[in-house]
Amino acid sequence: MTRRAERRQAVGLELVDAAPSPEPEAQVGHLRALDAPERFEDFYRREFPRLVTLAHALAGGAYAADIAQESMIVAYRRWGVVKYYESPGGWVRGVCAHQAVSAVRRRLAEARAVTRLRSRPSATPDALAEIDEDFWSQVRLLPPRQAQAVAMRYALDLSLSDIAESLGCAEGTVKSHLFRAREALSDRLGLTTEEE
Repeated sequence: MTRRAERRQAVGLELVDAAPSPEPEAQVGHLRALDAPERFEDFYRREFPRLVTLAHALAGGAYAADIAQESMIVAYRRWGVVKYYESPGGWVRGVCAHQAVSAVRRRLAEARAVTRLRSRPSATPDALAEIDEDFWSQVRLLPPRQAQAVAMRYALDLSLSDIAESLGCAEGTVKSHLFRAREALSDRLGLTTEEE
């Protein structure tokens, strides 16, 4: 046993490598005390509603619960390791954000294929959609990281540090994503920003 391993054992800490994540920069080790990890059932009850909100913002209401459930299945399958992460909630939000973006990409690819097959535009949006749906549909058109940052900030009201942890990047990178997203959204939605 190495000295480093002996020290970890002596202080009751274990080095746990992060499970594969959507972005390579998110693959870092975390230290967490080995005292009574949270039960998955408690984790699920606390995090599932937040994942539904995040998925709704990124992929739309029709798919939100399914995406959140799929994210929880990933967490459940890896719970033996995930429960020791410094922030299991941050990890599962990252999984959810990645799956939401993948779902939107799949839907867009399917819509393009159907349009090509029909040789005419796809169906128009439902007139009964919520007012906020216009905003979130524009968010979904942003580059994936910008859309994820906006959804976590404005749908979940997460701090910059929580968003950075979930996305596996620096807080400065989150600020940059949010700034660029705000600029793009203000152009697309015809909003003006005060620059004085």
